[in-house]
Amino acid sequence: MLLTEFKKKALRLIDEELNVLDFSFGLPYTWVLVEGPEGKALGVAMTLPEEIGRFDNSIEEPALEAFIEKADSLNIIERSLGLAAINAVSQYYIDFGSAKWIDAVELLDSDIEKVAVIGNMPPIVRGLREKGFKLYVFERNPKLWDRETLSDSLEYWLLPEVDAVVASASCMINGTLDMLLDRAKNARIFLLTGPTGQVLPEFLRGTGVTHVASMKVVNVERAILQLKLGCFRGFSDESRKYVLEI
Repeated sequence: MLLTEFKKKALRLIDEELNVLDFSFGLPYTWVLVEGPEGKALGVAMTLPEEIGRFDNSIEEPALEAFIEKADSLNIIERSLGLAAINAVSQYYIDFGSAKWIDAVELLDSDIEKVAVIGNMPPIVRGLREKGFKLYVFERNPKLWDRETLSDSLEYWLLPEVDAVVASASCMINGTLDMLLDRAKNARIFLLTGPTGQVLPEFLRGTGVTHVASMKVVNVERAILQLKLGCFRGFSDESRKYVLEI
């Protein structure tokens, strides 16, 4: 499981000067705020309420290492806090010098024909349709289906046919990223997108992921306030979209 590898790499990266300042498991995002000599960094992970089977947590003493150790837990609450912590560490260390400050849909060019979108993300789906791509839009949550959405059970069948994959980074949280990469080996582009994709690009080398498109929080205090208020738009207003090549 790739989350196990991310966990190992993140644990090797952190030092005693990097500590958790604040955290929360909540909607729409679970988040962890860290601080070190270079300042603060905020990591988020999409909360998937439909995945929650029980409300418990084995973490007794909140700390950066304790959160990260649970990144590959079978408990979705622990896993969400773990990935948010990994993303916070990643955001602290990422070098944005090579980042393109563009929207994810701008990455795909005219050489691409068939595109799989993992997770029904209306702005991305709309943007790709306007560009004329043949789309397969997969979604696990029936509440997010529309007439052109396919069940995620069809990913195994159809992914080998596509030229590019645009995957919601929540596939890391629900444990499907490994399968998606395996089935989409013929794709020239595999893009992880969304705030949950704040992971350090170096963690993804050799996996088959070619790009990450996520959000760098530029106003940490305002972003946390908006997250505490359950406001995604307010959080995104305090962030800046970027694309990084692996």
